Amino acid sequence: MNWVETGRFLIIAGGVLVVLGMVFLFSDKIPLGRLPGDLRLGTERIGVYVPVATCIAVSVVITLVVNFFSRR
Repeated sequence: MNWVETGRFLIIAGGVLVVLGMVFLFSDKIPLGRLPGDLRLGTERIGVYVPVATCIAVSVVITLVVNFFSRR
């Protein structure tokens, strides 16, 4: 690995960390886990949570990001 590749890696890793930090900062404003298609079933003692809409939303975002970066 030469210095140019190392520099690129560090820039990309830094960008990923910045984006991840922004997600954590604004996570209380993002309604993931509280979307209309998420199912909450149960009683006072036992509960089941099935995040259907959240899983679909996260899957679509990840697919778009991967497709964007894989097309060269």
